[in-house]
Amino acid sequence: MTRSCLLMLCGLTVLASGCPKTPSVAPPNKPSPGDAEVLSQGEDWTVDQRKQFYSQDQGSQLMPLRWFLALKQPSGKPFNDDHLVRYGYLKNELDPDSSLPIGFTKAGPVGQEFLGMTCAACHTRQIEIDGRPYRIDGGPALSDFQSFLADLDQAVQHLIDTPEAFTEFANQVLSAQASDDDRAGLKTEVETWFKPFHTITSRSLPNPPWGVGRLDAVGMIFNRVTGLDIGAGADHMIPENILAADAPVRYPFLWNAARQDHTQWPGFAENGNDLLGLARNLGEVYGVFASFHPERADWIPLFGIDYVKHNSANFKGLGAVENLIGKIPPPRFPGKLDAALVAEGKRIFNLPNDQHGCVECHGIKEQSGLLGTTWETPIQDVGTDVREARLLLRPARTGVLEGFGLPGKPPLKAEEPAFNILGTVVVGAILQAPFRPFADGLESVAETNRNGLEAVDLPADMADKLEQLLKAFPKPDDLRAGAAPAGLESAAPRFEAKYESRVMEGIWAAAPYLHNGSVPTLADLLEPVEKRPAEFEVGADYDLERVGLAVKQKKLHSTMKTTDATKLDSGNSRAGHDFGTQLSPSEKKALLEYLKSL
Repeated sequence: MTRSCLLMLCGLTVLASGCPKTPSVAPPNKPSPGDAEVLSQGEDWTVDQRKQFYSQDQGSQLMPLRWFLALKQPSGKPFNDDHLVRYGYLKNELDPDSSLPIGFTKAGPVGQEFLGMTCAACHTRQIEIDGRPYRIDGGPALSDFQSFLADLDQAVQHLIDTPEAFTEFANQVLSAQASDDDRAGLKTEVETWFKPFHTITSRSLPNPPWGVGRLDAVGMIFNRVTGLDIGAGADHMIPENILAADAPVRYPFLWNAARQDHTQWPGFAENGNDLLGLARNLGEVYGVFASFHPERADWIPLFGIDYVKHNSANFKGLGAVENLIGKIPPPRFPGKLDAALVAEGKRIFNLPNDQHGCVECHGIKEQSGLLGTTWETPIQDVGTDVREARLLLRPARTGVLEGFGLPGKPPLKAEEPAFNILGTVVVGAILQAPFRPFADGLESVAETNRNGLEAVDLPADMADKLEQLLKAFPKPDDLRAGAAPAGLESAAPRFEAKYESRVMEGIWAAAPYLHNGSVPTLADLLEPVEKRPAEFEVGADYDLERVGLAVKQKKLHSTMKTTDATKLDSGNSRAGHDFGTQLSPSEKKALLEYLKSL
């Protein structure tokens, strides 16, 4: 089977060539009264593409849509009363007939739709400059996902515990004339849904909370897959695999994501072709509530596990989202720029590292990829917080996967690094997805002809695809204790914490900075750690001069409390990345002006 046939059978829409070229700049889209102004992101990023990006189903199934629309807060207000704006999610003005915000999806037969989430929920940004809102597609969201999850958990708990609330809910979901049996059946369905959801929220959500604009996405994906999906019991859960998700990072921006040769903050996901992009996105949709339960299936040759029979992932939708991500350009800076300062800043940016320049780590360096060109993304330790890097070593019980694995790979032991488990279920699903339409027939044949099936082999090029996909996940043994970076004192060997160094296009719109969002502005990042703010507010109000978050936030915000270089494992350390801190004030001003122009 050729590579193109494999993808066609999956039903994927994929990038068939190299990375898109940066389009010419177009004037901002004019908003409707009351809407945010959409910053210029190029004339090739169309309204139709934006609309699809905002609501493209990827297979997430958070809860039945009719439940969500009938659900009320304990106060009695509808849970979706304000389109979830209270959590920082954004009204979808491109779909005025929908009550769902940007990034929330509905999919399924009419009357049986599921509410889900897609990339745009976490990667659409709205900032305010002098009280005027601006929309940035692909930008890091300023939403409070932890409060959303906690409040949803509380609302459903209240529904279950309060007979009057459940009666009202059942009247809306079923009808006022529904029978007692139907009402009892609905109650059982709600309780069955709530058990795993409450288990993961009660065990995962940390204190102090993530706050606005941050999320421990990797920890939550680990918790979801290892804690809710692979248990051997009827409920599929292994609760002890669920740990506090206390390694939060800021949401990354998506423009350039399809061009990088590595993605994710620790740089563990190799990039550069559609299969690797699919692996990245499939792991993401598992984390935002795809319905997924791998099961033992010894009739499947070389696997022994069925990864797709109980898997709601929308492979075509995942491919469509990846295609859209490849087309989102960076936003144009909305203020005025000083051309002379930009030119001087560019000169400083292009200096080598030992002269406080940036280009060695953050410049555009094209290299040949499997389907075109990618940008080199250095993965290195620059003395920043180590907590997310440590997370990659976390172990978990393997449940139904114990003793099984992937073709040509060692079977999983009773306990494995969580990333080995995640890699196995992602790659297994991608390899099996093309054959799912034929699986029911094969399973019935297996009951009478197991020996014949065991002789079946996979196509010759499947091994190459497997190796390719396995590159999307880290090798935990590669992360080990290392020497502290120059200038960073440490009483003991320091855990080596490597993170990606991204190209700086659109960096002005991505505050707060560092992978964990511990520095509010680019101006602060050019100061030594002792001069960076120990505490600041995170919200939508923006400071164009200092390039980042305004000191005072007028609307939804949280307070970020940071630590210094003595507490690098706090998840909140503002230490590290001291490049540019030795520049003169005039040089820093010029460098900031250039960064605005990218």
